[in-house]
Amino acid sequence: MIPPVAVDGSLVSIRKFKKEKLKVEDLVRFGAFTEEMAAYLEAAVSTRLNIIVSGGTGSGKTTTLNALSSFIADDERILTIEDTAELQLQQTHVGRMESRPPNVEGKGAVTQRDCLRNALRMRPDRIIVGETRGEEVIDMLQAMNTGHDGSMTTIHANNARDAVSRLENMVAMSGIEMPLKAMRSQIASAVNLIVQASRLQDGSRRMTSITEITGMEGEVISMQEIFRYERRGTSPDGKIIGRFNATGVRSAYSERFKQWGYDLPAAIYEPLP
Repeated sequence: MIPPVAVDGSLVSIRKFKKEKLKVEDLVRFGAFTEEMAAYLEAAVSTRLNIIVSGGTGSGKTTTLNALSSFIADDERILTIEDTAELQLQQTHVGRMESRPPNVEGKGAVTQRDCLRNALRMRPDRIIVGETRGEEVIDMLQAMNTGHDGSMTTIHANNARDAVSRLENMVAMSGIEMPLKAMRSQIASAVNLIVQASRLQDGSRRMTSITEITGMEGEVISMQEIFRYERRGTSPDGKIIGRFNATGVRSAYSERFKQWGYDLPAAIYEPLP
């Protein structure tokens, strides 16, 4: 940005990603999540659950999405749609699309929604949207509901319940008049899993919650948390002390995991003392 928009002089921001992208093993080693959570997420991605990675700015949503994408089989056809191309998928059949802003005359824009509509005609196995932040959400939910199982996206939110509220708000922003119950029913049937990434006060990034959406109870979307990060305090040098723990709730998709060959041991759902 340059003056007069930038008041005290030009502003330059650089988002630079490492050439060697972080793998799941690296994130486990850095303490972002545990091996048990990684095994659960591998089963979730491999069995084609629809996943939303939720978190604030700089919390590691894109890094988490990249790591989760490593569990996708190499023979699947994947389409990625982003505002700024940041995802680095390693599979063979990856089609990458990037939206385009309008020119100075306000013409020529290609939105994420346009890319998403076109992607549905390109016979993908999975669709990965870098970040859902507007009217494209309705097409994303439709895609998740109509045979593109295993699709993933990120969203700005502070927790799983907040992520669902953000989805509702974005559906309302798209200008489609829909009863609240119908909207929530659409979200509940489209999204299976919400992975919450957070950046703590000491700068460390943690996967603070993994929550399943299990359906509707009346007009409310029912959810169950499977893993969470429990904070225990702060060390003298300002580092956050905490641990990852299971909630004791068995996954609602454990039968699905078993049918696909991912028979997770019951011990991973048992909470620590």
